Amino acid sequence: MKSSLEATEMWFLRRMMRIPWTAKKTNEEILTKAQTTRRLMTKIRKRQAKFVGHVIRRNQLEHSVTTGKFDGKRGRGRPREKMLDSLADWMNIEKPSEMIRKMSCRVGWKSLIAHASRNGT
Repeated sequence: MKSSLEATEMWFLRRMMRIPWTAKKTNEEILTKAQTTRRLMTKIRKRQAKFVGHVIRRNQLEHSVTTGKFDGKRGRGRPREKMLDSLADWMNIEKPSEMIRKMSCRVGWKSLIAHASRNGT
């Protein structure tokens, strides 16, 4: 998913700069010519983190769905990647349970998001 979003971002830049896709220009050349960096994934992660923090603090049905605390059988095959796991990886937090604990303080959570988006990948 990440690579397709980054490819889409580069496609947008090429379209705005009117560079055809057949031109032999690397993504780095396009970024330097546009005097910008890739920011789409950082913006997406930042919005996801804000939304998940909001959901966790409300402590309603969405909280249970997001944390995945339901009884029942696990599906076959490879486990799906969870949003909390990917956000914890983006924010350099060891465990999603530690991240959920940090979400309870709104001001602290916002500062963690700001720090992660500055270091963003």
